[in-house]
Amino acid sequence: MNTYTDSQLIDSYQNGCEKSLGFLINRHQKDLYTYIFYKLMDDDLANDIFQDTFMKIIVKLKEGGYNDQGKFILWAKRIAHNLIIDHYRLISKHKKVSETTYDNEEYSIFDMLQVQDENIEEKIISEQINSDLLSLLVHLPENQQEVIKLRFFDGLSFKEIADQTDSSINTTLGRVRYALINLRKIMEEKNIILTR
Repeated sequence: MNTYTDSQLIDSYQNGCEKSLGFLINRHQKDLYTYIFYKLMDDDLANDIFQDTFMKIIVKLKEGGYNDQGKFILWAKRIAHNLIIDHYRLISKHKKVSETTYDNEEYSIFDMLQVQDENIEEKIISEQINSDLLSLLVHLPENQQEVIKLRFFDGLSFKEIADQTDSSINTTLGRVRYALINLRKIMEEKNIILTR
């Protein structure tokens, strides 16, 4: 598979071969991580944005949201760039509404979920999605349930999760990745679609 082009790996992944995603990530992770790190100059934050970028890539690939132009890495960097902008917007928003400064505190881009203004209908849909997700989590191993809850429901950074679960950041990243893969399989088996 190392000889496959990015487009071939993406096709293979979209046709159900999870290994293809691993090859795609391995091929571009150094370039993408370096791009993110030099925009943030913060190792922990860069790790979080890097991981969030690949989560978003996975979702977009599954939805068929990638137009094949043979420019996967440019597309990935654009996603990362948007997440970095979201991160800075979030800090800026917190600074405007708070008397204290948050310079030394970490933010997860998933904090955006909590600051968006939702109307009643959107709130009900969000609550339904959260409820559906929680009911799916019981099918995961306990350590995967824990990291998903801490990451997506409590909004902790990967470093905070690693500290709280007494694990390395790599172990935490791995658990989140496998939990998402397992959740996707469960959703496919049960024919569940989470949409807004």
